[in-house]
Amino acid sequence: MRGGAKVAIVGGVFVLVAGGLGYGAYEVLLGGDAGPGIETASESSEVKTGPPDKKEIAETAKGFLKAWASGDASAAALLTNNEAGAEPLLTGYTEDAHVTKAVITPGPAVGTKVPYTVKATVSFEGKTKPWSYSSELTVVRGLTTGKALVDWQPSVIHPQLTEGATLKTGESSTAAIEAVDHNGKVLDKETYPSLGPILDTLREKYGDTTGGSPGIETWIEPADAQLPNTTLLTLAKGKPGKLQTTLDADAQAAAEKAVKQFSSASVVAIRPSTGSIRAVANNPATGFNAAMQGQQAPGSTLKIATAAMLLEKGLVSANGPVECPKEALYQGRTFHNLDYFELPASNNFTTSFARSCNTAFIKLIDDTHDDAALPKIARDVFGIGLVWNTGVTSFDGSVPEETGGEAAAQYIGQGTVQMNALNIASITATAHNGTFRQPVIVPQDLDGRQLAHAPRSLSPGVTQQLNAMMRATASWGTGARAMASVGGDKGAKTGSAEVDGQATSNSWFTGFSNDLAAAAVVQSGGHGGDAAGPVVAAVLRAGS
Repeated sequence: MRGGAKVAIVGGVFVLVAGGLGYGAYEVLLGGDAGPGIETASESSEVKTGPPDKKEIAETAKGFLKAWASGDASAAALLTNNEAGAEPLLTGYTEDAHVTKAVITPGPAVGTKVPYTVKATVSFEGKTKPWSYSSELTVVRGLTTGKALVDWQPSVIHPQLTEGATLKTGESSTAAIEAVDHNGKVLDKETYPSLGPILDTLREKYGDTTGGSPGIETWIEPADAQLPNTTLLTLAKGKPGKLQTTLDADAQAAAEKAVKQFSSASVVAIRPSTGSIRAVANNPATGFNAAMQGQQAPGSTLKIATAAMLLEKGLVSANGPVECPKEALYQGRTFHNLDYFELPASNNFTTSFARSCNTAFIKLIDDTHDDAALPKIARDVFGIGLVWNTGVTSFDGSVPEETGGEAAAQYIGQGTVQMNALNIASITATAHNGTFRQPVIVPQDLDGRQLAHAPRSLSPGVTQQLNAMMRATASWGTGARAMASVGGDKGAKTGSAEVDGQATSNSWFTGFSNDLAAAAVVQSGGHGGDAAGPVVAAVLRAGS
């Protein structure tokens, strides 16, 4: 051990007291009683195969965490399967992140995984603060040595650390911000965890223009210089500059609570009259903002745009008759309705929309005489695929031009269509209002950035019919149960989409209530009204 580390066994608990680097104690709670003189897996000359056993897992984890806690980066790195990748980050833990003390306490192993908590102290230029978090490591068999080794991932050091990223402590590169909602209520990561990556981006972009001053922090610096730093600990606060956002604290709180019901869910709310984003929430609330950056097929929620196209072309009217058979064939590709339902000959287009009849839309494709009709209206009316400058990074939707069966699949939101909750909420907002207004999360006058403008609006007649069909969906169609608790002038559209052959489809739902539109997706949530519907309803109730 470097730094004059001394080892003792106290009451059956392994305690390491390390000098020199000023590190604290490491407690081994893994079980086993590997004291001095006991051969560990890493010291054995035997070349083993197969998964590591319980003893190897315990001893390897203990050896690695002990070396890490003592500040011996070289010794810890030797116990991983990527010494060259591990040592710089382990060294940087003390030299770059300025961790001066660490107590690492492992929990019981779960298979080959060993969880642990870290209670550290970070010190920089006379400022000191405790820092606690949890992570885990996995023990694997070395491919060439046969030794049990820690499978090296940057997340071993910290769960949010990714490949190429580094931990640093020092004066922050940008001034702190105090983000507030449109009513002046403060928005912070602790209260609204989904806003974490958004607030980091807003700080990076606008921190130096809001009148604040830098503080002393510990942060993750990503490998991609275009991405914002992620602040993990504040040792000394700078003077934050106030940053106005378009968010609504009540809608955001409801969104945060709603997505936590599911292991993977996202929701966005937008004000149709202005394009102001009122809420953005994701679960898990990690560094990836799936609600605004995700790319997935949105299922039948895209029928809002398809219906607009068919209405514009005069191929249907809200109360006009359409066929809704169990199945429909188009250029060798068969499409069917959920559970192969069908509607009687007296059925009209509103009923097909409200019941989400796929075949009613598929059977009208030939009449458009233009495979690119849907991509055109998606771009020219709904703004999909234009460059949106929301204030943070976003994926702005894609409906590429296709032919044959792929073009047909797009009519019902499948195939090569790619959307996220932001895009679908915007489509709903445009349908409700008749005109695309590019979503924004900070006011345009903050920086004078160029916003996207769609070439044209929907006609009043088409807008009226679309709203009538969405109201029907919310009152007696597939969205009725989810929207029952929502008041005001309300409308909805359900959707489900199978991605990569998954057993249960993704649940999509979008709706409006007065001057608020929202959309949500729940991964593997099934029917749109069952999972995503209640998420949207909760946000609409809070923000209406």
